[in-house]
Amino acid sequence: MLNQRGYQTPIDYSAAIAASGLTIYDEIINSHPNLWVPTQELESRLDSKLCGITLPDLPLRTWSKIVKGHVCEALGYPVPSSFKKTQPRFQGQKFDKFVQKENNLQIWNEALSLTRRYVIMRVDNEGQITRVKVVSGEELARFDTTGTLTQKYQALLKLENAKEELITKEDTDTLIPHVRLGSSPAAGSRPINPPTHNILLPVEEVFDRLRSAIGRSFPDAGRDQERNRGDELRKIICELLGYADNMDDGSFPDIRNQLLEVKLQTSPTIDLGLVCPNSEEPLDALEIEGTQIRPC
Repeated sequence: MLNQRGYQTPIDYSAAIAASGLTIYDEIINSHPNLWVPTQELESRLDSKLCGITLPDLPLRTWSKIVKGHVCEALGYPVPSSFKKTQPRFQGQKFDKFVQKENNLQIWNEALSLTRRYVIMRVDNEGQITRVKVVSGEELARFDTTGTLTQKYQALLKLENAKEELITKEDTDTLIPHVRLGSSPAAGSRPINPPTHNILLPVEEVFDRLRSAIGRSFPDAGRDQERNRGDELRKIICELLGYADNMDDGSFPDIRNQLLEVKLQTSPTIDLGLVCPNSEEPLDALEIEGTQIRPC
């Protein structure tokens, strides 16, 4: 929204949420301009409102309820008399909250979700909240140093005698309005940039360009160097798609600008990681002109 001088007016998300009458369980699409709180704003809001609050010395269950009440108030939601056991706890804004005295964040009884947000509150020895950080499941997965975040989904690739195969010839109805035949990356556009209208290539054209990779080769760093081998393959793919660089920030999907996930396979089993291709969960901060992007 622009003010009379033409400057962008900051959105008061908490006021908009309060006026809407929504609860933390009412779903909000992540492209809603006034009710969906962007991750950066969510972190800023909770950090400014919750830091300095001292939590009383009470049982953990009561402690958790008090924190959730503070979060509701900070975001403009009514505080329910009791909180439902939902996944995630704050369904409307798609986030869970964790109160941490130590660095070892542990997520119990469920898999890490790349499309979910995680609100992490740091408290000191006196029980005072000193910092609030909001990260995506995708970011959390990168910090796992224990190897406990196992690959949850796998698929079996049946090549038979074909060297190449286009399984789906058309894009989904959701993406068709945004694809353009013969599109080239905009000047300065990088593979890690979010996709934009008319920059997305049709899936059939992506296939035609990438089939030229057959016969290409790169130095093999060794079977224990999967990451390096993947980087070499990525260079070839980015080149064939017309990008000047092959920058990788570890995000999902690999080449966000074309909504393309890349897998280097030396066996028929494909490790899909934490995102299943038929997932209907919208990906945080990934949309095209208000259109939500989902893996499915």
